[in-house]
Amino acid sequence: MLANRVRKNAKHLGKWAKREHVTCWRIYDRDIPEVPVTIDTYDGALVINDYRHDHSDAAWLDDIVAAAKAAFGATEAFIKQRERLTHREGDQYERLDDEGTWRTVHEGGHAFRVNLSGYVDTGLFLDHRITRAKVAAEPGATLLNLFAYTGSFSVYAAAAGKQTTTVDMSRTYLDWARENLALNALPPGELVQSDVREFLTAARRAGRTWDVIIADPPTFSNSKRMDYVWDVQRDHAALLADVRAVWSGNGAVWFSTNKRKFTLEVADFVDVTRSTLPPDFRDPRVHHAFRLGTLST
Repeated sequence: MLANRVRKNAKHLGKWAKREHVTCWRIYDRDIPEVPVTIDTYDGALVINDYRHDHSDAAWLDDIVAAAKAAFGATEAFIKQRERLTHREGDQYERLDDEGTWRTVHEGGHAFRVNLSGYVDTGLFLDHRITRAKVAAEPGATLLNLFAYTGSFSVYAAAAGKQTTTVDMSRTYLDWARENLALNALPPGELVQSDVREFLTAARRAGRTWDVIIADPPTFSNSKRMDYVWDVQRDHAALLADVRAVWSGNGAVWFSTNKRKFTLEVADFVDVTRSTLPPDFRDPRVHHAFRLGTLST
């Protein structure tokens, strides 16, 4: 069943990916309940995420990997076993090995460095492909990218001519963002290693503002580098109040979360999730996206 579905999806979505010049996309998105995995291609190499509650049946996974590789014609597959994808922070910051397997992939006319085996996540969240393009297309000269991870929103925005400020607590990911910007011959802009809450407090006191702001925080974080515990459902209203305090009002504020049972508790933001879901993702709750601005999107 899996092999047939992978072949069918690859034939259909492969035409779309080629037309859109996308070399990294989702081939299989837990389509069959009995096969709870996702399969992504990164320029021909497969990344298979195993979402089973019990990972003890290694032979089952071996069969899944073999079927997927044969159906897609791939020679490489990288396996990620996930207990439950309840929050991004704990996953993306989990290092699996010291070196990893680095590749360059393309999306929207931009190049990105991805690591297929070094971390649980690869460095590029494929479900935000459309969101990145929409944020970059907003009017305004400046972008503030909060919880920036490897800077993909900054790459899109810098390519659109915006001056970028990229904020993340991890030096590793800021360096990765710098590499992604350089890979596209784009200026690095302002790269800031900071807790977002502390950054916003300092920016407000300094009277700084940005035209376009994107905040894509983790669902949960108890990082040792923070003196508090972050919970997106409990804390997003306070975060967005701080964000609005540094927004110029000339562009838009975007907020996204991958918490599946999320309820927005602030006014004025419009739910734009449906318009940001790419065609290669079946799951309508892979993320939620909200926008505050004067123009429709």
